[in-house]
This record gives sequence, structure tokens and C-alpha cells, in this order.
Amino acid sequence: MIIGDPVEHSFSPQMHNAAYEELGIDDAFVFIAAHVKKQDIKAAVEAARTLNIRGLTCTIPHKISVMRYLDKIDDIAKKIGAVNTVVNDAGVLIGYNTDWLGVVTPLEQMGSLVGASVALIGAGGAARACAFGLAQKGARVTIYNRTKEKAEALAKEAGGAAKNLEEIAEVREADIIVNASSVGMAPAGDVSPVPKEYLKKNHIVFDVVYSPRETKLLREAKDAGACVISGLEMLLYQGVAQFEYYTGRKAPVEAMRQALYEVQSSKFKVKSQR
Repeated sequence: MIIGDPVEHSFSPQMHNAAYEELGIDDAFVFIAAHVKKQDIKAAVEAARTLNIRGLTCTIPHKISVMRYLDKIDDIAKKIGAVNTVVNDAGVLIGYNTDWLGVVTPLEQMGSLVGASVALIGAGGAARACAFGLAQKGARVTIYNRTKEKAEALAKEAGGAAKNLEEIAEVREADIIVNASSVGMAPAGDVSPVPKEYLKKNHIVFDVVYSPRETKLLREAKDAGACVISGLEMLLYQGVAQFEYYTGRKAPVEAMRQALYEVQSSKFKVKSQR
């Protein structure tokens, strides 16, 4: 079950249910969405415990507030300061964070992150998971943010350097560029956090924004010859890790990817017809 406020936009039910069907375990597992207000988070957690619900996926605004009601919290989730996955282990509620895996897994498929120079744009919740995950894998992270003080605070916690967005030209020297801000998200999809003249063919460019599927940043990076990664891949791989926590089974990655791309295309088509 995914809980959030709002939650109707989530692609998680389609992704997880497609995986259950693929493995033939949809008679034992079903993934639903529940709109839970901030003031009801404690009641939702206790209901999960009482009803023996196997897992809770937490989205905005519950990733931090849920932590106080859990029995145990994984070390990485503690460092990140947020939980997006709660596993009910015989009444013991354990919190994890899989958002960081959603970032590092697609990147590691392209090569080791040890010593890689990463320009991380943003200093909010998504950026926190990215910064800690990348640092965990040995990358050298520089955080760019409109408010440099926020970038400095995150860099101090996760490790790395901090820059103001006015210094964005320096991303030219990075191996990897990760946009963890909301810049480029629909409906304001025709903006990019990185001017196209700073994008090079040797870059790997990862945009955590997944609506639209191809943001202006990714489009211009592709035009420059760079290797690009869609935000749907982050959503996929954080979900893969959740699926394996919830079921104890190896996730059917391709079935989950197909479900995500289908629902994203369907929702985009509906919006375009309005």
C-alpha cells in the first residue's frame, strides 16, 4: 500500500501489481493507494500493524513524519533522514529508504561510481537521497542549489562540495549530472536547470523528473551526444528494491518497467486530450 497526500498521481500500484501478476503471486499480494492526511499518519501506521499489512510505501509528505511511529529504522534511512518503505515483519515495523537505490542502480549499470565526479542539482528531499546514495558508492559530489546555504548544509551532512546555481557552468567538468530539483517538471516542462552549452557528449545526464518522460534537460543532453537516463528509471529501481523487501522474491524488472512506461504514456495522453 502506498500512502500520501496527494497519492492519486502515483504509478506505484500499476508497477507493483504488474510484478505480482508476472510472478503469479497476485493471489497473495495486492498493491493499493490510500490518501492519508498528515494528521492521520499515526493511525495509518497502527492500522498496518493491526491488519498485518505487509508493507507501506510512503510518499510526500509522510517520509519524515512516519519515522517516529516505527520500531526500527535502517542505518541508511537514518542518514538520509527519511523513510519511503516500511516492512511489517510479524508486527515489527522496520523503515528503509530505497530512493537512493533508484539513483545509484541505473548509474552503476553504466560503470563504477567510485571516484566519479557528480554534479547534483537541488538540495531538497530527492537530492538528500541522491547525495547520500552517491557518497555511499564513493562518488565525488558537488551540490548546486539556488540557495547556497542549503547546498552547504547537505554537503556537510552527506559529504561533498556546495555551489550556487550561478556557478552551474562548472558542470562541464563533471562525469555525471543529476537533476534532483523540480525544474523541468510538467506543466512547466520547457525549462532546464543546465544551459545546453554546458552539456557534453562525455556526460551521463540523469533527470529524476519523470513527467514529461523526456525533459528539456534530457532532450538537449541527447542532442549533445550525452548518455541520458529518465526519471522513470529512478521510480523503477526504488520500486524494485521495495518489491523485494515486501515479497522476498527477485523483482521482474522488465515487467515493472513496461507497466511504468504504459501508465506514464496513458496519463500523458489523457492530459494532452483535455
